[in-house]
Amino acid sequence: MNTVNDSPRGTGRRTATLVGSAFLFSNVTFILGAIVLVEAILGAPDYLSLIAAGRAQVALGVLLCFANGLAYVGIAVLLFPILKQRFASLALAYVGFRVVEFITQILADVSPLALLTLAGDPGQAGAAASDLPALGALLLATRFWAFQMLNLIFSFSAVLLYIMLLRTRLIPGFIAIWGLIAAALVLINTVLGWFMPDLGAALGVITGLPMLLNELFLGVWLIVKGFNPSAVAALSATQS
Repeated sequence: MNTVNDSPRGTGRRTATLVGSAFLFSNVTFILGAIVLVEAILGAPDYLSLIAAGRAQVALGVLLCFANGLAYVGIAVLLFPILKQRFASLALAYVGFRVVEFITQILADVSPLALLTLAGDPGQAGAAASDLPALGALLLATRFWAFQMLNLIFSFSAVLLYIMLLRTRLIPGFIAIWGLIAAALVLINTVLGWFMPDLGAALGVITGLPMLLNELFLGVWLIVKGFNPSAVAALSATQS
């Protein structure tokens, strides 16, 4: 005999709580890792001297960024059994986008780790030391373009997710529409950054804030409210 927790509604409630927690965890780790810890050093004019003295800070920031990427993959994996009941191909594509996003995240974070090695040997020869600024600039440029690709993939994956959530009515429509608009803003700013990097960087916070607030709101909503029970039941009925 099935208990309430073994029912589709109970399973959906557990999944919603896990997904909501993963959204909150991913955003906290991203803010702390990429912005507070790593970017605080790499964004400074004297980053090469700062990174040598802040090895632990940069390493911790990179680990938190890895955790952020794993959380996004976890969100896609958790949602897949629910979303595939109506959107088998889109749900699988969403998982694929999140996996590629995580791989791109790793590529972006190779640069701070390489800079740790580059700036961490104070006994380098004079000729090698003179090359540090050029090598550092190259690694920072590599990180910039890796993040541009990451934002592009993130935008597409977010659009897929919110289209499926809107069509299934698992969450209120205003949250899904908010997410679609926010994803479009991230996409527009990403493409803008390819042609006008300074303008893209200046608008980065403005265009990224709606997405951040949306995911935080969605995370809290899923933990407190869960998925729409009637939508979960309707999805389960399509498989019976």
